[in-house]
Amino acid sequence: MDTRNTSVPRHAQPRNGKENHPSRGTRANNRSGGVIHDNSRHTSRFTVIGNHLAQHAELSLLAIGLAVHIQSLPGGALIDIRTLTARFPEGKTRIAAALRELEAHGYLRRTCERTSSGRVITRTVSCNQPGRSGAAAGPAPKPKARRPPRREGEPPRRALPAVPQPAYRAPDLLRSAVEVLSGLRSGDPRLLLSVTDVEHLTPGVAAWLERDLPPSAVHHALTSGLPAEPLQRPAAFLAHRLAAQLPPVPPFSTLAARDVVRHPLRTCDTCDRAFRAAEPGLCRDCLTEPPGPHPSN
Repeated sequence: MDTRNTSVPRHAQPRNGKENHPSRGTRANNRSGGVIHDNSRHTSRFTVIGNHLAQHAELSLLAIGLAVHIQSLPGGALIDIRTLTARFPEGKTRIAAALRELEAHGYLRRTCERTSSGRVITRTVSCNQPGRSGAAAGPAPKPKARRPPRREGEPPRRALPAVPQPAYRAPDLLRSAVEVLSGLRSGDPRLLLSVTDVEHLTPGVAAWLERDLPPSAVHHALTSGLPAEPLQRPAAFLAHRLAAQLPPVPPFSTLAARDVVRHPLRTCDTCDRAFRAAEPGLCRDCLTEPPGPHPSN
């Protein structure tokens, strides 16, 4: 009974706890002094973060940590600079710089939009993997407003005339164009426009503003010399005027090109508004207004 049968294969030897877990430390790691992972499997309240973010070679540590925090938040959570500054001790300057890092590398997309109430807000989209799905194609298109059904016997609606298109749809340029269109009714109540009309006419006004015209000049060009009779389709009238009276591109001046520098777009450290400046910081309104809620937020 005590004779060992050498023909029986040896039983598999159980591995210890560290060898059973692939991410536990190994002897090589222990000898080299590297990190030893003691991981537990999460079953609730966890966020999946890609190594392309956690080990990003160009992002700062603050930007990586801020991206992890943003990706862990539920949809609709506020991530403006004021909210993040109240949450973390780094201060608004460092947090604003970290947000610009994430935006430059595709982990954030920020666009200016006008709500149905007329407020201009900054829409922020967090991307957990830049270059995939909607990140490569840009923001998802807005659903077009549905028009009321046509009544029986009513003639079909004609499409609005085409308007000029700007060379570059900068958010601040489009925002200024929307403000011009929204202010037309103050000069003439007949120029009250719907949301759909404003969306159609905004690129045309932006094309005018690209030609170094101030908003006041565009407002005067659209509201001066209006016919005395009622305007049946004010949006069509404005679209025709935007296309027919489009001013020429200002002549190129070597002196002006040398003296005037077109600064890149920046995001305000206080209200997230887009503006042009040589260095990051505050927009003109935040520099001149006392502390308090910004009208665009």
